[in-house]
Amino acid sequence: MSADYQVHGSVAVITLNNPPVNGLGLATRTAAVAAIERALADSAVKALVITGAGKAFSGGADIKEFNSPKALAEPTLHTLIAAAEGCTKPVIAAIHSVCMGGGLELALGCHYRVAMPGAQIALPEVKLGLLPGAGGTQRLPRVLGLEMALKMIVSGTPVPSEQLAGTALFDRVFGADADLLSASIAFANEVAAVRPLPRVRERAVACADPEAVLQSARATVAATAGPYPAPLECVATVGAAVTIAFDDGLKFERERFIHLIQTPESKALRHAFFAERQAGKVPDVPADTPTRTIRSAAVVGAGTMGAGIAMNFANTGIPVRLLDTRQDALDKGLATIRKNYENSVGKGKLTADKAAQRVALVSATLAFADIADADIVVEAVFEDMAVKESVFRQLDAVMKPGAILASNTSTLDLNRIASFTKRPQDVIGTHFFSPANVMKLLEIVRGAATGKDVLATTLALAKKLRKTGVVAGVCDGFIGNRMIEQYSRQAGFLLEEGCLPEQVDRAIEGFGFAMGPFRMGDLAGNDIGWYIRKRRYAESPEITYSKTADLLCEMGRYGQKTGAGWYDYRSGERKAHPAKVVDDMIVQHSADLGVARRAISDQEIVERLVYALVNEGARILEEGIALRASDIDMVYLSGYGFPLFRGGPMFYADTVGLPNVVRAMQRYAGGRHGDAWTPAPLLLRLAAEGKGFNDVKGS
Repeated sequence: MSADYQVHGSVAVITLNNPPVNGLGLATRTAAVAAIERALADSAVKALVITGAGKAFSGGADIKEFNSPKALAEPTLHTLIAAAEGCTKPVIAAIHSVCMGGGLELALGCHYRVAMPGAQIALPEVKLGLLPGAGGTQRLPRVLGLEMALKMIVSGTPVPSEQLAGTALFDRVFGADADLLSASIAFANEVAAVRPLPRVRERAVACADPEAVLQSARATVAATAGPYPAPLECVATVGAAVTIAFDDGLKFERERFIHLIQTPESKALRHAFFAERQAGKVPDVPADTPTRTIRSAAVVGAGTMGAGIAMNFANTGIPVRLLDTRQDALDKGLATIRKNYENSVGKGKLTADKAAQRVALVSATLAFADIADADIVVEAVFEDMAVKESVFRQLDAVMKPGAILASNTSTLDLNRIASFTKRPQDVIGTHFFSPANVMKLLEIVRGAATGKDVLATTLALAKKLRKTGVVAGVCDGFIGNRMIEQYSRQAGFLLEEGCLPEQVDRAIEGFGFAMGPFRMGDLAGNDIGWYIRKRRYAESPEITYSKTADLLCEMGRYGQKTGAGWYDYRSGERKAHPAKVVDDMIVQHSADLGVARRAISDQEIVERLVYALVNEGARILEEGIALRASDIDMVYLSGYGFPLFRGGPMFYADTVGLPNVVRAMQRYAGGRHGDAWTPAPLLLRLAAEGKGFNDVKGS
């Protein structure tokens, strides 16, 4: 977590050394400033090279110091950049692999920049609801021109260094076979005596018509940024590079950075950023826990879910065998996989060759014996315990020792599933979300007997599959579906009391959800929820549900797959059209119950749906089903369409203030089905203490 110093002839080499990406933490900044001062004081040193150890030049700020006093302690990043820029000997940034955020801002403060091809260059702060805060908005336009700098800063998207080779950002891009250190030292010797020293701050911004470019950027961003303020602030701040003096531009940039860091949107995005990185950490499963090798996989069940799961393995180069008991099901599953890859090729997301390679990794079989040697098998059959039992008994009989037996169950008792085998330590839940080849969430269910190596292996596999793995304990519905049940219950009660599906969906989508509960039900299949409710009626008769969803299913309206659900769907399209027959059924059902329908505000709709999630989330957190509140947020951000700019249900509740959440729940407890609004003990305790869910240890 420092910076190394060596002298090669007349060139001092300062190597940032803070794994894994040489984050510019306090210790690294301190050592780098001291190294620059040391080189200045040494008359034998004629030039300095700053580079990065290992796999990066620098990824920018050290995320371990975010939201801590160290982030602002001297020497700050501004101080380090000023030391490099103000050095009276030439300072060369030798860039490789990763140069992002504060790392790129440091490089822009150096007199020269040289790079290896393939280095990823970016100012990605906008993705955290921020803008570059150490001169990036003022210096990048001076080397790339206004238009290109705007594009990079507003999008935050990395650009390979070789694509920028013809710009003033780089003084030289070496060949792929070059040795960066040797080449950089040679370059330093070339420029050691050149004066005056070139400084980016002294360059003019290249642009023939700045106002036209800025006006176009403002219009584009205003149309696409949605609820996020940072993109427009980026445009305004980059625009300052052409309208005011450099030092005034730096002050303006700092002012806008400080403004953005206080916005709820940036706080939510930063919460999600850290939550995603925290999700894979399990206290009793350290990072050095041995893992099992996964070289081959199998999936039982060739339906839409099974086909999507198989694609995940193929996408990462793992051969996978799809098993089903019917040839027509296998044929349909393989056809689905081929069609999905063809669609990706058609959209330019995949080359035809790569698609063919992935299709070739998927094979099919009707026999359990043919998957016996797989390192992991994922069961993706119908959500019925008897069906699961049959599958797991067969898997237990044929799978090789050490194979991981995973279930894609979305609600069922994983411990009971494990009990169908003689190797419960090898059984784990891997709850993929539909469509499995697209959705980022993987809910990893840890059974009572699940081996730590199995959990560690599954967490590592989630990363390889490019999923966000979140660990859950065993209960009915785990984290996501246990919470969504309470959300769905409230949606049903709202229909009985006066809402229609379109109003409920419109209100929650206005809040920011990707899809309201009724459009979501139509997409997933209303018969799935009906099946689960029938099980709950028998197992938990004390839980009350609105009968509207059952009545809908009795009408055969299962959703998009039948062309009719809560909404009507026209042939060949997925647009939801209000269905008069459904609206009439809902109104009649209220009358049958003797409920006088009333006008319900959008605010009430949003509060009842979101706070139902929050209250159940509090119970899940208190029971230890989720390790931390941020894990619950990640489940909802990556699997259920909760708006990212609100940070997830638990973070949103913290933002609102838990005492305000409790007060709203107490109001709703006085209404119809008020028994659903008993606050979770943890929620009451935290509200009384003036704390939030993310203050709970482990969050």
